[in-house]
Amino acid sequence: MRWALVKVSLAVTAMVVVAFAVPLGLVIREMARDRAFSNAEREAAAVAPALSITTEREQLERVVASAGSDAGMAVHIPASGQENGGTDIGRQRATDEDIAAVREMGRASTTEVTGGSTLLQPVALSSGEIAVVEVYVPESEVTNGVGTAWAVLAAVGAALIVGSVAVADRLGIRMVQPAQRLVEGAHELGEGKLGARVPEEGPNELRLAAVAFNSMADQVVQLLANERELAADLSHRLRTPLTVLRLNAASLGDGPAADQTRAAVEQLEREVDTIIRTARDAKPQTAAAGPGAGCDAAEVVRERMGFWSALAEDEGRKWRVAGADRPVRIPVARADLAASLDALLGNVFRHTAEGTAFAVDLHNGEEAVIVLVSDAGPGIPDPAAAMARGRGSGNDGSTGLGLDIVRRLAESTGGDVRIGSSVLGGTEVRIWIQLDGRTAPARQRGHRGAVRRRRQGRAPTPTQAVRAGRDH
Repeated sequence: MRWALVKVSLAVTAMVVVAFAVPLGLVIREMARDRAFSNAEREAAAVAPALSITTEREQLERVVASAGSDAGMAVHIPASGQENGGTDIGRQRATDEDIAAVREMGRASTTEVTGGSTLLQPVALSSGEIAVVEVYVPESEVTNGVGTAWAVLAAVGAALIVGSVAVADRLGIRMVQPAQRLVEGAHELGEGKLGARVPEEGPNELRLAAVAFNSMADQVVQLLANERELAADLSHRLRTPLTVLRLNAASLGDGPAADQTRAAVEQLEREVDTIIRTARDAKPQTAAAGPGAGCDAAEVVRERMGFWSALAEDEGRKWRVAGADRPVRIPVARADLAASLDALLGNVFRHTAEGTAFAVDLHNGEEAVIVLVSDAGPGIPDPAAAMARGRGSGNDGSTGLGLDIVRRLAESTGGDVRIGSSVLGGTEVRIWIQLDGRTAPARQRGHRGAVRRRRQGRAPTPTQAVRAGRDH
């Protein structure tokens, strides 16, 4: 569209320039010619009074010389007006036939000669005869100033064309750029970048199109958010009861019915895992939470621990919550944090024996919030392999969804997830949630050092002991 506007502007301006410049150039040429012949007529008129008085050669030569045109003027007096025949003063350039024709017609005439033109002006003598004054007009005088005028016209025309092209280009950019941004936004939205939006600027039609696109993108985000909520609700509604069923089935003892029940529960778990994994793979990346979005991590921790505490009491597990006694705001959606905690706590119940203790610690810092989920189980022999599986590969009996949910939650804020050994003797999963989206190496190093000191058995300070909370 941009180049089309430039081409149209170039064509229209060029036609306008040609339509005006060519006739104007011809008019200038005619004006120069008229000026040159007007000067020649004035020179011829300066000699006419002398011819009406005398036809003496010497006097006429002085008159022609005083006119300053003795090199370009000639006077032709007929023979009947002289005792000794006709008189010719100056250099004759016109032919005798042209001179005779002017005498016969009695009016001025011009004729082409070598190097220019001549003006033949008839003058009546006192004897009644007709003398002819010939004034030579060179070609250089006829075209004097024409070249300069044409150059000026060409420069003005070129400037008009360049100016019109520049204006058309700017107008084209003003129209094309909003359209290009709309196309780019559509491509980004199609690729799953739900944060893509288009600036609402440009011509009115494109501005309305941008408004409609942004409204559509908001609706798509809302629909996918609803779908994500449904998937999270499916995870809470199905995985947790399945965990309870699996644990109850494990207590049925031996026998064909018990084995069939356990096999059915495992089959049901695999089917649910397949459904969840498929939903996760099909779900596009959503935009990060905007300013002001988030939840109270302490409230979510208390809620989810209240949910899992009933099952923990049935299995004789000791559990502890620390740091959740005061509000802790984090830039994470409530459903995301709840799904992450459920995934980690569900792993504790699935992969540790009954009676194994676990704990959830919440540390609130100036730049980051740390959530520690630890247990007293056997631990994870290869944390790197577990994190790799958490990136979506999965294996039999595991969707890879648990750690993947946790990892994506942390990375959405600029944080990370680490697996290590806990002070309880088993596994510790540390979720680092960045508050401002920037890395905080100093605080990370400080926290990791504190964790190492705890693992080495150093006694906590009184402040740490108070923040440790109560045991349940």
